[in-house]
Amino acid sequence: MEQRPVIERFATVTLVAGVGFFGLSVLLFAWLPFQLTRQVPMVTVEEIAKQPIPEFYDLARRYPEQFMKYFGEPNSESYARALRMGRDIYIAEACWHCHSQFVRPVSNEDIRFGRVSYAAEHQNELQLPQLLGTRRVGPDLIRSAGKHGNDWHAAHFYEPRWVVPTSVMPSYKWFFDPPAKPGDPPQPNARGLAIINYVQWLGSWAEPLPPPILPAQAAQP
Repeated sequence: MEQRPVIERFATVTLVAGVGFFGLSVLLFAWLPFQLTRQVPMVTVEEIAKQPIPEFYDLARRYPEQFMKYFGEPNSESYARALRMGRDIYIAEACWHCHSQFVRPVSNEDIRFGRVSYAAEHQNELQLPQLLGTRRVGPDLIRSAGKHGNDWHAAHFYEPRWVVPTSVMPSYKWFFDPPAKPGDPPQPNARGLAIINYVQWLGSWAEPLPPPILPAQAAQP
C-alpha cells in the first residue's frame, strides 16, 4: 500500500514530462520555423511564367495538335498551368523517390550534376514542398534543363530503355494518348506534356559554370 502513492506520483510526473516535451517539440519544429519563414518572400508561379522557357514553345511546335488540345496557345498563362500540373504529377508519381533536386557540395557532385544548389533557387511556389530528396536511383534533376531535347524526354517517359538501356525506371505509358492510326507514334497527353515541361524547367534559371580546367591545361604556360 505504501508503494502505490510513489508509483502514482512517478506516473504523473512521467505523463506531465511527456506532454511537456511533446509541446516543446511542436513549438521548436513546427510553430517556430513557420513564424521564421512566413515573412520570406516566395516567387509565385505567375512570376516564373512571365518568361516561358524555349522548350515550352518547342513542345507546341513538335506536338501541335496535342498541345493545342490540352493547353491552347503557348503563352505565360498556359506555361503556368503546365508547370503546376507537371509539379503535381512529379509528386503524385513519386519521381522524387529516385531523383533528388539538390546538388550537394561534396564528392564532386557538381561535376556529375552541375552547379551546387543554393537557397534562393528553392524560394518559389513550385519548390513547396521542397523535393530535395536523399536517394539517387536516377540522377539529380535540379540541373536537367536543356540537357536533352523534348523528343528524348518523350521517349524516355514512354519506354526508358529506348534511350538509357541500363535504366530501372518504369515506363509511363499513361502519359500518352494511343496512336490515331496503326503505325503512328504515341503522342504525349496533358500529363506527358506537363511533366516534360516541368523537368525541362528544373535548373533553367541557373547560369552554367565555365568548363573545368584540367590539370594538363593548368600546367601549360
